[in-house]
Amino acid sequence: MRNCKVYAQNMPGSPYSQSAKHDTEFLDRESHDDYEKRTWLNKCTLNREGHIVIPSMALKQAIDTAAQKLGIKVPNRRGATFKGYFASGVLSVDDAALTYNGKPLTPQDAERVVIQANADGVRGSGKRVPRIFPVFNQWSAVFQFLITDDIITQSVFEQTIRAAGIVVGIGRFRAEKGGRNGRFVVDRIEWEDFKV
Repeated sequence: MRNCKVYAQNMPGSPYSQSAKHDTEFLDRESHDDYEKRTWLNKCTLNREGHIVIPSMALKQAIDTAAQKLGIKVPNRRGATFKGYFASGVLSVDDAALTYNGKPLTPQDAERVVIQANADGVRGSGKRVPRIFPVFNQWSAVFQFLITDDIITQSVFEQTIRAAGIVVGIGRFRAEKGGRNGRFVVDRIEWEDFKV
């Protein structure tokens, strides 16, 4: 088993936007538009310190999807690809805190973007209404992974995480969903043997 730290930053022109579900209650007689204007920052995902984080499961899903899309063949395994090995043999250890110029990002650092979204959240379903989402135009983060299956070589992992940043992305309106958000580039990767 090996630990891996991936140092990444957003691809220029590709911001990160969050859309976390929240259960903030409506105020008495508050309209949907006023509710959206009041609660848009509640769509941020935060750690205990109140800093913006990329959820670990978003990172896990990004690398698993990239492994599927790449379809790299496993040597001597009769045409098997690494897809299943990534699903069971790569763990995203923790949420990744966003920083910019060494400073942790908070909801107050978010810019707001207003889009016309489907009222029920289902694409192509009918009536469209304005929705507000938090956007972070520049960020960097450290993703921590634990690779538990030694069949996943360093080279295959690095190729896959780099592809995840370009063809999959993270967050709302990411590349995987046909959007322009959430793409990232890998600056460097550090490896070490897992220690209990």
